[in-house]
Amino acid sequence: MVVKVYISGISGNKEVKKRQQRVMMILDSKNVEYEVIDITEPGKEDDKEYMQSMSNARDNKHPLPPQIFNDEDYCGDYEDFDLANEIDELEKFLKVISLGDSSVEGTVDQDTEVHRDVRQNGNTSSREASTDKDVSGVHSESEMNERQHSTMEDTEDQSKTVDDELSTKSQAEDGEMDDSIDKNEEKSDDQEKEE
Repeated sequence: MVVKVYISGISGNKEVKKRQQRVMMILDSKNVEYEVIDITEPGKEDDKEYMQSMSNARDNKHPLPPQIFNDEDYCGDYEDFDLANEIDELEKFLKVISLGDSSVEGTVDQDTEVHRDVRQNGNTSSREASTDKDVSGVHSESEMNERQHSTMEDTEDQSKTVDDELSTKSQAEDGEMDDSIDKNEEKSDDQEKEE
């Protein structure tokens, strides 16, 4: 299945030109293979008719480029594409098989191998980068748990130290009180003897 982007290479509409460039830029950044079909080139009249008959027009009488298809399946226009990109559902919009789809295992294994090689070379696509962020989030969460655990251990150690100091201080005070009681008893014994 091939993603096809129908464009107009000689459009006088600046908005159409910007939208076409943005679609192709996003597809390039996501490493999506696509075919550009310029409906204004000579001999592309059939493609132009096909695009206009299979696409949905918004406010115009005719659908304006860019229009996106997956082979013969109509995906949508620029606004649909942009929305899918914003909510991170571009694969669903383009009707392409994602890595998580297990219905085609050979393709998944092949894609996984390619992505592993890409990651090892340090070149990651934006989709992989978001996965890497998720993984780094897991690392940071485990690091936070380790820090909390070590902080709790430090707190427990400090608490034990404080308890030990208090116990020692309490024992010392008890010892002083015992000495003081003994001295008071001696004084009272001495006073009794004097009387």
